Amino acid sequence: MGSKERIQRQKEETRSNILEAALEIVKEDGWQALSMRKIADKIEYTAPIIYEYFENKEGILLELTRQGNQLLLKDFHQAKAAHDSPKEQLIAMWTAYWDFAFANTQLYQLMFGVDMNCCVTKQIPEGEAAKTLLIDAIIAVMDSENPDKAMVCRKYYTFWSVIHGLISINLVRKCTNDEKMNRQILNDAINGIIKYIND
Repeated sequence: MGSKERIQRQKEETRSNILEAALEIVKEDGWQALSMRKIADKIEYTAPIIYEYFENKEGILLELTRQGNQLLLKDFHQAKAAHDSPKEQLIAMWTAYWDFAFANTQLYQLMFGVDMNCCVTKQIPEGEAAKTLLIDAIIAVMDSENPDKAMVCRKYYTFWSVIHGLISINLVRKCTNDEKMNRQILNDAINGIIKYIND
């Protein structure tokens, strides 16, 4: 390996270490505790080195948001590929969304501004791709070959509002630790919306 490749690999490793350290801090102390200084201390670098990779904390949040959306998009593709029926694909994708939220709680909080002050509002291509995949799945379940765009948008936001709301309630308030009941509520919500998807 040449010196240029070695330097590039070291830069990529340092950048990855910064992002991993940021997530570790958040898992331990919450998003409000994250700072450039704490990240530098965690990886035993000086703060100026962190600024060589990210202009500010918002740059780190943006990159973590992008990575979270990449993971969610991958989960959507896997969920869709596991089923043939459009209805089953749609159910599997929203279930994958739910699972992602609890497997990657800190990233989900950042991506959707749950129980935190900072939320990246810039559009992320991976996030838009995930949304498009869900919208296409909704269209596939609808009776019409050319459904009204406003109707499709309404159905998407109905799904998202209900499922995101259920997730937020569980993340913020911990109303119940009964996983079986939470799954049943999720299934009832998804199937209830699908039942009236053409209305």
